[in-house]
Amino acid sequence: MNVFTIFGDPVSHSRSPLMHNSVFKSLRIDACYTRTPLKEGSQLRDVFFAKALSGANVTVPHKEAAYAQCDEVRGIARTIQAVNTLVLEDGKLIGYNTDADGFMHAIKSFGAIKTALILGAGGTARALSVALSQGGITPTILNRSSGRLEYFKNGGFKTYCWDDFIPTEYDLIINTTSAGLSDNELPIPQELLGVLLVKAKGAVDVIYGKVTPFLKEVKASALPYKDGSDMLLAQGVLASRLFLHGAYEPDTIEVPMKHSFRLP
Repeated sequence: MNVFTIFGDPVSHSRSPLMHNSVFKSLRIDACYTRTPLKEGSQLRDVFFAKALSGANVTVPHKEAAYAQCDEVRGIARTIQAVNTLVLEDGKLIGYNTDADGFMHAIKSFGAIKTALILGAGGTARALSVALSQGGITPTILNRSSGRLEYFKNGGFKTYCWDDFIPTEYDLIINTTSAGLSDNELPIPQELLGVLLVKAKGAVDVIYGKVTPFLKEVKASALPYKDGSDMLLAQGVLASRLFLHGAYEPDTIEVPMKHSFRLP
């Protein structure tokens, strides 16, 4: 039996086991998918091989650490320098990023978007900034502090910290931080968020399965919004296809994976 997992901190909320196990069951594949809580991202590679895994997903806050521990990184993950999908290939750890394509698929329903403000500067923010830019949308990155903004500055993106940011008009506001995942925090101060939402056309929180404090503010502003469910499904289909080495078409994977979203 091939074993897969999701690494992160926390991972108890993750729907990934339901999603991927639903695919394995439907396609009669001898495999299972589990959760692996991991405090130290630097231990990811050792744990991967100790568990004899065939592949894994990586969630916050370890996507950049996963990138650093791969034997080879492919596709857009090389530009992003963050990995959310790992596949064992001939004894080597191969890294990919499916967040970027998954997000672009998820925001199609918003229509024409020209500008976006990304809240946060972690691995997900890296993926979305590159994907948006390649899709003709100009992203700006806003983070609490300057510590993680160097990657974005080097990539030519506009970056701001809370203390030097002057609110302006953005079509889409995107929360990539963990604020609201296991607490009741907002990703930015409430007063600042209120100013931004007045001028926005819509908002997305990459956190899924709950109405976060961020989305509560968005709802109160009567703006169109999405949580991270559509992105989760789209990136999950791509990841599953990588796990299964391209043996199944995306539509074949999506049907049972989408069905898992109706499960408790």
